[in-house]
Amino acid sequence: MNCKRYILGILVIPFLFFSLFLSTAAAKPSPCEDCHIKLNPGIVKDFNRGKMAKNLTCKSCHGKDHMSADDVDKAKLPTIKTCKRCHSKQAKQYMSGKHALGLLPITAFPGFAHQQPQAFIAGQKGCNGCHNLGITDEKVRDSTAARKYYKYGMDCQNCHTRHAFSKAEALQPEACNSCHTGFDHAQWEMWSHSKHGAAYNTDRKAHRGPTCQDCHMDKGDHRVMTAWGFLALRLPESDKEWMGYRVTILQALGVLDKNGKPTARLKVVKAANLARLDKASWDQERDRMEKICQQCHSANFAKENLKNADLMIKASDKIFAEAINVVADLYKDGIIKKDTNQATFPYPDLLTFYEVRTPIEESLYTMFMDYRMKTYQAAFHGMPDYTTWYGYAEMKKTLVDMKEMAEQMRLNQKK
Repeated sequence: MNCKRYILGILVIPFLFFSLFLSTAAAKPSPCEDCHIKLNPGIVKDFNRGKMAKNLTCKSCHGKDHMSADDVDKAKLPTIKTCKRCHSKQAKQYMSGKHALGLLPITAFPGFAHQQPQAFIAGQKGCNGCHNLGITDEKVRDSTAARKYYKYGMDCQNCHTRHAFSKAEALQPEACNSCHTGFDHAQWEMWSHSKHGAAYNTDRKAHRGPTCQDCHMDKGDHRVMTAWGFLALRLPESDKEWMGYRVTILQALGVLDKNGKPTARLKVVKAANLARLDKASWDQERDRMEKICQQCHSANFAKENLKNADLMIKASDKIFAEAINVVADLYKDGIIKKDTNQATFPYPDLLTFYEVRTPIEESLYTMFMDYRMKTYQAAFHGMPDYTTWYGYAEMKKTLVDMKEMAEQMRLNQKK
């Protein structure tokens, strides 16, 4: 009897392994794999380890026109329309959020984009390496010539990386890391070093601390929006002192002219949803975030911490507005010769970013895109060290440096 059981075990074990292999392999074998397993084995392996391999084949996303090496150019590249056929709810949510607008800021300010190397913008080695998630289809939409910039750019695939398109992967905070890191949006560093990140990373199985997805994609909502927007600007502002700082910043962004009147650039800010331009939209997003915070914290704790983060924006705006005026006064007095963005004269054009001609303008740009961003973003992500030493303290230091530079420029002008 024992001998029979041994023999039966020898026969059953290979069968179980074979069954397990079948369960993870593509349920619908495709002739495409016969070729691509030799040319691009990683693609085939990734696709077959994903759930979609059970119901789809390569043709489902790439079409059936490409069948040999002679017609490679006929292979269709999937767009969000492709994903929408099966994931209509998620596609609708995504298209209503800020990620779907990612390409618009790049294409809307050609004065900046057109100055960069082709590889930097169109080749995805600079800004468009992340902003390509705004490529939503193959047609020209408003100012967005989607595939003109990079034919491989895509939206869903930025988080559900091809060809596995894994939901489990997209649910991990590392899925956000490749874009939300570094100079102007170091959310990964802020979160991972915060108590939220520490709680999560020390016991991922328990999921004690919240991830990016828990707070910004509650219940799997692909919309992804925040109350303040990327620029941390809102209108109207009931705090008159703060509103004064904000007007100066909006003038330097070219959204308001020298008399405080809206310019044509305001349309771009609206289209890209870069700021909250009415109280209702800001309140809606803040109320939603408070409810998310209250899943782990008391209502009073959540409100108090969000309020204090708001006030760090005000503190940074005070320094930033003063720095803008230091440069603006140099324009007024003719010490810096201004030849761009005359509509907002005498203010600097912040949206030229680092395409400036003087060290003091470079300092202003760094304050805007690096230190101001870190001051308030770290406040919302619960990382006070970043708010202090990488943000607020650097803003103060830079303002002192800029004042000294301005004084020296004036002395040099008199010589």
